[in-house]
Amino acid sequence: MHAEERHQEILHRLREHGSVRVSDLAAELGVSPITVRRDVETLAERGLVERVHGGAVLPETAPEASPDRERAVPAGRELVFGLIVPAADYYYPEVIKGAREAAAERGIRLVLGISQYQPEEERAQAERMLADGIDGLIVTPCGPVGERGWPAGLQVPYVLVERRPEDDVTGAERVVTDHVYGARIAVRHLADADRELIGLLLREDSPHSALVLEGYRSGLAAAGLLDAEPPVFRLPPPGGDAKRREQVLAEFTDAAASGRLEAAIVHNDHDAIVVLQRLRARGVEVPGSMALVAYDDEVAALADIPLTAVAPPKHAVGAAAVELLARRLADPGRPRHRIAILPELHVRASSS
Repeated sequence: MHAEERHQEILHRLREHGSVRVSDLAAELGVSPITVRRDVETLAERGLVERVHGGAVLPETAPEASPDRERAVPAGRELVFGLIVPAADYYYPEVIKGAREAAAERGIRLVLGISQYQPEEERAQAERMLADGIDGLIVTPCGPVGERGWPAGLQVPYVLVERRPEDDVTGAERVVTDHVYGARIAVRHLADADRELIGLLLREDSPHSALVLEGYRSGLAAAGLLDAEPPVFRLPPPGGDAKRREQVLAEFTDAAASGRLEAAIVHNDHDAIVVLQRLRARGVEVPGSMALVAYDDEVAALADIPLTAVAPPKHAVGAAAVELLARRLADPGRPRHRIAILPELHVRASSS
């Protein structure tokens, strides 16, 4: 059983029982108590559990609201929000943490679900949450929005997180990162450093690729570099077409080694680190001959040459989603809102 599978099993058992013991989990999962303790420590660092002597419990998410705070909880009953995200490792831990802290401040109990990028599991978790009596749902859909009425057919208010359905006529409220802006500031940073041949390498499976591409092209246009636009490289994920992935990485590296690229934005961090290693193996100096900007800033700072990166405001996105849903429940007739929060550029050695 992989670490992420163990993490999901621990969270599942906590949601069912409220607490777990390390010794019991070790026996049931067939691993050592040390392994389980490390899993619990990892989940605690992400804010998903609280460690106690011999085990773990769910975090406390219902503190007493202060008297002068706007109350989102009806008298005599706390609100319960469901939160369903695709994963609890890359990208989403800070979203979860932001939502959890905002919920705690309002006296709202937050119930977490992880869909593991499986649409049917996502809907099954939502149905279980509804049966348990949630008042609203915050969700990052991993499948088509609008298919079979999802999630518009829900009987409770909902907020989309980090998703912009292309054919959305439902008026769904949402909180997203402005990824177009993120790519634009990356291009501007590279252009200001006198880099003209600025490429883009996109992970094919990312739901944000189209927005990053839009920002990249508009950034080139604003810098007067659109006529010299290098190719856009589309990279399969590590678990996808391995042969084609190697081919794209080789084409990218060849372009940098031959001087057809002077800089690039690489979406996401993991691929940016792979690219950095390939460039250095070919003798391409970073940042001398080639400047790199990663997109996501999850692990970019840990590269052997720390990577400049666009950092989406993940914590703020999670917090804003809770606030938006709470306000919808407090005032169902208020105008619908769609919030786009600007990312930041964290400049490091790879583009200096």
